[in-house]
Amino acid sequence: MLCRQRPDLSDLSIRTQEGILVKNSKNISIKELIAEKAIYLVFIILLVAIVVVEPRFLSFNNFKNIFAQSSTKIIIALAAGMVLVVQGVDLSTGRMIGLAAVIFASLVQNPDYAYRMYPNLKELPLIVPLLLVLAICLVLGGISGVLVAVFKVPPFIATLGMQLILYGASSIYFDRPPYGAQPIGGIDSKVTQIAIGSIGIGDFQIPYLIIIAAAVCVVMWIVWNKTKFGKYMFAVGGNPEAAKVSGVNVIKTQIMVYAIAGMMYAFAAALEVGRIGSASNTTGNGYEMDAVAACVIGGVSLSGGVGSVGGIVIGVLMFTVINYGLAFIGVNMYWQYIVKGLIILLAVIIDMRKYAKRK
Repeated sequence: MLCRQRPDLSDLSIRTQEGILVKNSKNISIKELIAEKAIYLVFIILLVAIVVVEPRFLSFNNFKNIFAQSSTKIIIALAAGMVLVVQGVDLSTGRMIGLAAVIFASLVQNPDYAYRMYPNLKELPLIVPLLLVLAICLVLGGISGVLVAVFKVPPFIATLGMQLILYGASSIYFDRPPYGAQPIGGIDSKVTQIAIGSIGIGDFQIPYLIIIAAAVCVVMWIVWNKTKFGKYMFAVGGNPEAAKVSGVNVIKTQIMVYAIAGMMYAFAAALEVGRIGSASNTTGNGYEMDAVAACVIGGVSLSGGVGSVGGIVIGVLMFTVINYGLAFIGVNMYWQYIVKGLIILLAVIIDMRKYAKRK
């Protein structure tokens, strides 16, 4: 005779006659809640301090600039976040962006530009160089995935080696005769217009970059939450062995994550070329650190299996607001580095506390 298991009511709340939810002993205390949300409290305190020093910071144009500056960073952070979710890390992010940027920039220069890298090359439709760099970075990202998933190279080492290779490759491509190592300029106005243009009515203008970033966020939210690949990604990040036993192709999932991340880096690189108006072998330098920091601040666990698109977007915006705000009130850049470093350390400490509790 089968016995019906008693339902576990420990996580449920009981509504009192006054309509107040009474939490049981398993719910976290106010002290723990404050500790877990400390990063947001720090952000609010910093924002209030910035506004007190310079009230003009709270203006529509400022926040429009912040969102525009965050757009490519959001795309990069979403790609880096995917890698973190599957218990990886990608140190090659910045250098892959740099390689994609110099290749893309060299193929979208104005035909009449005096220092054109390929003077005899006919003007190409923008989709051609874009698809080229997407394909290149797809392959490069896939190689990193193979090193991690198939050859079991630690992600830190695999992507560190790839970082050095990509920097060497981009430098060789960039430092070509007859003009040598000088920024690749003369970018086609169609490219720069996409990056710096806007759409709207009258004074209300929305930069194209914000629209593009929003579209990427919607696509990634669907991929992360509504597709089989997204479920596999979180399963692999949460427990690779359990995912394998459940029928998930762990190796394929990891390779796909790194490959898709590579494509997203290339797309962001093309937008960066338009935004900056040039490219060099230093383009993208250090972007991986900002991306990982924004992900951690936004709640992506360094232990894998935890993260959300919304959290990453919030993390990037918080980081950009802090950078932009501190610069706006004239804080020395060296102090800005210290503040950013402290925020990153705080976010990691909070993440590790959550991981310890899960264990």
